[in-house]
Amino acid sequence: MLAAAADRGASDGELIGARSGLRPAADLVWHYLDHSDQPWLLVLDNADDPSVLRDGGWLRTSPCGVVIVTTRQSAARWWPGADLLHFGVLPRADAAQVLHDLAPHAGPIEDAAEVADRLGRLPLALTLAGGFLAHQVIAPWTLSDYRHKLENTHSFATIELIDQGAWRDGDESRHLVSRTWQLSLDSLNTGGLPEAAPLLRLLTCLSSDPLPISILADAEVGADLPACRVESALRGLLDHSLTELVPGNLRCLRTHSVLLDSVARATPAGQREALAQAGVRLLMALLPDSHEHLAPKSDPTTLAPHVLALLRRTLDWEASESAVASATECTWRLVDLLDGIGDYASALAAATEATALIQDRLATDHQQVLRLRQRAGRAVYRLGQFAEAEVLNRQVLDDCERTFGPEALDTLTSCLGLALPLWQLSREPEALSLIQRAAVGRARVLGPLHPLTLLARTYILEVAPERDLEEEACIGYELVSECQEALGSASSITLTAELNQADLLRRAGRFGDALPLARKNVVSNQNHYGAEHPITLAARTQLSVILAEAGNFDEAIKHAELAAEGRARVLGPSHPWTRNSQERLHQYRQSRDGPQS
Repeated sequence: MLAAAADRGASDGELIGARSGLRPAADLVWHYLDHSDQPWLLVLDNADDPSVLRDGGWLRTSPCGVVIVTTRQSAARWWPGADLLHFGVLPRADAAQVLHDLAPHAGPIEDAAEVADRLGRLPLALTLAGGFLAHQVIAPWTLSDYRHKLENTHSFATIELIDQGAWRDGDESRHLVSRTWQLSLDSLNTGGLPEAAPLLRLLTCLSSDPLPISILADAEVGADLPACRVESALRGLLDHSLTELVPGNLRCLRTHSVLLDSVARATPAGQREALAQAGVRLLMALLPDSHEHLAPKSDPTTLAPHVLALLRRTLDWEASESAVASATECTWRLVDLLDGIGDYASALAAATEATALIQDRLATDHQQVLRLRQRAGRAVYRLGQFAEAEVLNRQVLDDCERTFGPEALDTLTSCLGLALPLWQLSREPEALSLIQRAAVGRARVLGPLHPLTLLARTYILEVAPERDLEEEACIGYELVSECQEALGSASSITLTAELNQADLLRRAGRFGDALPLARKNVVSNQNHYGAEHPITLAARTQLSVILAEAGNFDEAIKHAELAAEGRARVLGPSHPWTRNSQERLHQYRQSRDGPQS
């Protein structure tokens, strides 16, 4: 700063006086800056300790120039009167240009953009990658080669790859993605927030996608991070730009993926198991064990990337089998909830990815592996791939019978999983036999009024043979009443019982009884699931069928149109249930309008 004063005209005597303490050095500097005959720009780079600038009044404004301070300390309290500009990752085009400028011979700008995406467009990572590509001597890589390495390298080795682009001179901490964050943690520790380090390590168990802040409400990692210190630790991470708040209706955090991998790589081996288990506890608290009778405490779609990230990190850290099994159970609950909200494609994707991840750590007959496979089979069925669903669910049933025995609850769940595609494939007797087996077995183990027993019994109504319709209709009324008493009228299982009972009454020709129940069921499902949930659309389809068979084609067409359009949007135009709705709509219009000449 005294050099800046000299540049603006301060004499040697004035500078010597300032250095010796005869006059305030900052006052001398700003006197000459304020009286400069030319405009100036003063950059104070890497001001990671704002107290240095505050003591002595070194940081001031001036009518003659502009002061820019770069810092990790983003809290407004450190910079009164300043305009705060928060810089995150670069826009895609700019990130690609950085790589292309540093390594112009490594490939086209399109390849640079793909590498930039893989690096999360983080400026330091882009600089290091560009430097590495620009200075290779023996066998230079292209941008395409570098991207391939990033995509096919363990996350910890990726950090080492990025850091190879750094110049090895002096203090490297500020110039390596593997170390730069430690400067901020050291500052937080010195400032009385040692809990910031275990909180950041806990965040490495989760994804770089937006993380609902509410997840951290009960976060703790033993004595190193008690729950009462999470708030202050999080404020410290935010103030030091180690994580950031994401604007939006749902309050979320976002932490860069390169930072998460770097911190995870440096996490001491002795702390990894406890961190993984803490991550499991956080997510388990938001993921109920069954969507059939409990609602999730958070949107499963926002939790999905974090659940899968937890599983990957647990495997990366080579945690114990019990930790891997717990993380896998988190994924199983996630898949179950995604199925419950009607997002069958996401449910299948999550189950498939998780099964592939754990295949080398958990045995093929491990309970959590088999449960994931059950959910994958159900998702395939919901997506309308009935023949494939039969194959998958039959394999899982065989494996469950061999592993757990024919009467185990997991085996009985697989019976239901196989029954549904068989029913769609018009193999009703085999489907009914499996459903009855599940219902009887669950009643024996769990009791006749357990939610899972009642659920199995609702399926019997759906596939009841024509010869037993009247008898089953009477049983159906009893089942609906039992569901209402045991679970409440708004339970998803009660709604399923009413849906299947209405269809059973229709098949029995009792339209007067079926129609009011079907109308009520559409409204109830819409209130419970939403207007475009597949189950609501199924209820509306059923109502249209009852109306059409009762001769009310105008109203039947109205509901059939809503069902066909909704299924096309939600399930896709080629889904069997979508095509079924479209065919019914065409038939109803023909029946109403008569044959066209």
